Amino acid sequence: MKAANVNNSATQSAPVAKKPGIKARVQKFGSALSNMVMPNIGAFIAWGLITAIFMKGGWFPNADLAKMIQPMVNYLLPLLIAFTGGNMIAGHRGGVVGAIATIGVIVGSNIPMFIGAMIMGPLGGWAIKKWDDAISDKVRSGFEMLVNNFSAGIMGMLLAIVGYYGIGPVVAGASAAMAAGVNWIIKVNLLPLANVFIEPAKILFLNNAINQGILTPLGIQSAASAGKSILFLLEPDPGPGLGVLLAFALFGKGTAKASAPSAMIIHFFGGIHEIYFPYILMKPALFLAVIAGGVTGTATFSLLNVGLKSTPSPGSIFMLFIMSPRSISNYIGLLLGVTLATVASFIVAAIILRRDKSMGTEDLAAAQGQMSAMKNAKNGEAVNPAEAADVIASYKDVDHIIFACDAGMGSSAMGASLLRDKVKKAGIEMSVTNTAISNLKDEPGLLVITQDELADRAAQKAPHALRLAVDNFLSSPKYDQVVVNLKARDQVNPEPAPASAAPQSATEDPSALPDNLDLTVVNEVVFVHHDGHLGTATMATSLMKGRLKKANKSIAVKNLGIDELQDNHSLLVVSSSEAAKNLKTRYTHVQVLVTDDLLNSPKYDKMVLGLK
Repeated sequence: MKAANVNNSATQSAPVAKKPGIKARVQKFGSALSNMVMPNIGAFIAWGLITAIFMKGGWFPNADLAKMIQPMVNYLLPLLIAFTGGNMIAGHRGGVVGAIATIGVIVGSNIPMFIGAMIMGPLGGWAIKKWDDAISDKVRSGFEMLVNNFSAGIMGMLLAIVGYYGIGPVVAGASAAMAAGVNWIIKVNLLPLANVFIEPAKILFLNNAINQGILTPLGIQSAASAGKSILFLLEPDPGPGLGVLLAFALFGKGTAKASAPSAMIIHFFGGIHEIYFPYILMKPALFLAVIAGGVTGTATFSLLNVGLKSTPSPGSIFMLFIMSPRSISNYIGLLLGVTLATVASFIVAAIILRRDKSMGTEDLAAAQGQMSAMKNAKNGEAVNPAEAADVIASYKDVDHIIFACDAGMGSSAMGASLLRDKVKKAGIEMSVTNTAISNLKDEPGLLVITQDELADRAAQKAPHALRLAVDNFLSSPKYDQVVVNLKARDQVNPEPAPASAAPQSATEDPSALPDNLDLTVVNEVVFVHHDGHLGTATMATSLMKGRLKKANKSIAVKNLGIDELQDNHSLLVVSSSEAAKNLKTRYTHVQVLVTDDLLNSPKYDKMVLGLK
């Protein structure tokens, strides 16, 4: 089923569940790992800042405050991860049991037990959920609280013991083996090859899973002993994406070229890397560019012994320097690595773009839609031209909109902010929020907006919601269609009398005004221009100002675009019949006077006479 299709009719048969593919299952697993870390990223940043500032050799060494470093990395961070993992499975109760269970693996090991927390947290939530499901209808009335409290305590205790004697030593051994493997890769200078896999995986929206689910736990362990880790730089390095965007800004065409400079700012300074993904998808050969940039950057960091204290989130250049140890050589190496990664990515991307003769003036939005259709066709789905436009069948029951992405932060938050602003300007009262796709619920009145790559998971999490898939949260042309559809739903059942009266009276008398116009409340007249009629609307505005001046009417007259209007009953919009079609779907309160002759309509005399 295509993401935009609707299944909210009670009379429809239940859809056949589609078995998720390998990519969807990998995304789901990676998302589960990253979703245990991402909500707690503030704690990781706090730990990194305390370490960078107060440890010996830090910016402002303080032995007393530095005592917080080890308890935070050994206890606070793993327990937060465990609680979040348990909470994902069984709510607050699952989080508590998951945290208790994790104490066992923490105490039974002498290394930061992040991987152990990622195991014990969800395990605790799953165990207590199964217990609750099994005895929910067997507890006598009045004993619920007693049973719930003791069952959680006993379950947590048993899992803590299992963790101490069983899971803790196994995870410690596995972590030691992985750390030794990573250290060996670093020593033989093979770590840059990791970017051959990391960079393409980022484009497939596995960036959070890779960084927060794999690299961050390993990096924390390394940084706890060495004071810094290069693993924190493998995925967040902004250089590869910056090089591609710079190449588009200089050698791209159409909308891609025009939008690249602003995308560079959001990517490099804001740290929202997802913004450059569509640029790669519209020209898959550019995977080579980001791979070249990633390998070059990591090789430079490795040669110059560059690392960070903690994971930078978001991957902004500012956060990279904030998380850097207080070392001139590390600062210089960090800047050099990012710069060389940018240069390498730019050179490869520039060669690809300059040699590409097929792009012409291809529009980025068109390429995004084309890519979406190609991906759907590849998955064996029939692509209908109407479906390709992602026009959702009905908005009449929508009362809130949720942007769902892998981690529920970053690009989805910005996408929600963009649409929220459009909805507000259109005068629509509508909640627009964002969340992680794992937290998405099948709620009534919900419109879900997600990336194409996550459309299948959105359909599984919210099968009865309206769903819209976009290639890029930050610059999708589909947002305007959402606003138009939301406006149009208010006019699904218009009062029939005014609609039929206007054409009839217009037929009888060319100078007659529609019966539903109330000129006594009008304080502004606007000639709205549409497509190529800017010059005509400008001249009509000037002529109307002259008419009103002669009639001693102090009414403001303006010439505005169709998207620049305020939806107010005191506004009278004079437009051609062509523009009036769009006006009726976008605005509900403005008064509209339709005329075939903007310059000298027979209706103007009566209109001027009726104005105050």
